[in-house]
Amino acid sequence: MIGLALMSQATTTFRDDIAGHPATRTRSRKNLLRWGLMAGGVVAAVIGGGFYWLSSGRWVDTDDAYVQADSMMLSTDVSGIVEAIPVHEGQTVTKGQVLFSLDPQKFQIALDNARANLAQVRLNVEAAKADYQAALRDTDVKRQQVNADQGTYDRYAALVKTHAVTQQETDDARFKLAADQQAVSASQSQARALLAKLAGNPDIAIEDTPSFKQAQAQVSEAEREMNHAVVKAPYDGVVTRVNALQIGMYLGASTAAFGLVSTDRVWVEAQPKETQLTFAKNGDPVDVSFDLYPGRTWKGSVQSVSPATDQNFSLLPAENSSGNWVKVVQRIPVRIQIDRKPGDPPLRAGMSADIDIDTGHVRTLSDLF
Repeated sequence: MIGLALMSQATTTFRDDIAGHPATRTRSRKNLLRWGLMAGGVVAAVIGGGFYWLSSGRWVDTDDAYVQADSMMLSTDVSGIVEAIPVHEGQTVTKGQVLFSLDPQKFQIALDNARANLAQVRLNVEAAKADYQAALRDTDVKRQQVNADQGTYDRYAALVKTHAVTQQETDDARFKLAADQQAVSASQSQARALLAKLAGNPDIAIEDTPSFKQAQAQVSEAEREMNHAVVKAPYDGVVTRVNALQIGMYLGASTAAFGLVSTDRVWVEAQPKETQLTFAKNGDPVDVSFDLYPGRTWKGSVQSVSPATDQNFSLLPAENSSGNWVKVVQRIPVRIQIDRKPGDPPLRAGMSADIDIDTGHVRTLSDLF
């Protein structure tokens, strides 16, 4: 009986050993797989992080970018009544095309008046030249008269000593000589005054006189104002808010009429963080996409990187010396020129854009040391 019990116990132990070995091997395989996966994850993370670090220094990307275009509110420096508006809202216009015009009547009147004044100045200069020559001849005549008076007085002065003439006659001769001498001085002064009107040159050309130049300037100003009464497009673009101007409205000088947005002078302005622009430079190629046109990419290039942040031009710049100063990463404007081709859809000012700048910089492992 004892022998049978021992045999039964041994058989049970053998069976347990046979059943326990596979379980042990399974646990070992699981532990090995677990450690392998953990090590593989660490290696993958290191390799992925290294690859990201090596490649991340080349590209500058941001979605803080918007389309910009030359735009202006049209105005003119003269005042008048709006006579014509030959364009309509949203119309595409070309450089030099008439956008609106003011009533030209008052400008024509001012121009006619200035031209008449110019003609009168020409006549006045010609008259001044003739008067100057007449004053010179009159001076010569009076000078001859003085010479005659001098001779008469000299004779009377000699004869009065012999009582051949009376003292009264001698005094009259002396007074006449003095009066004619004063007349010569007055004639000379008049000649000098006329010569001054001729800028000191009796042979001066009419066009070179100050009065003529002044009158000519008034004509030029009147012509300029008349020309500015017709407002033309300074560049190709699209007019907007045209309804703000109406025919018959009085438009004051420098008052905004309506807007013009350029269709050719268009660019993208991006605002990357300063930490992203370490290797960015002018001329770097750029990929640009717009939210309005998903799935389409434009090529471009960096036209300029601003020499200052927008904060430098703000009305109230940050006061870094204050006690509550907090450092904030600044953004630096980057202007991107778009390579547009015929048939491309229009780009409108204010559109959102995403940009990717290829700086061409490649990191190496030596940068870590």
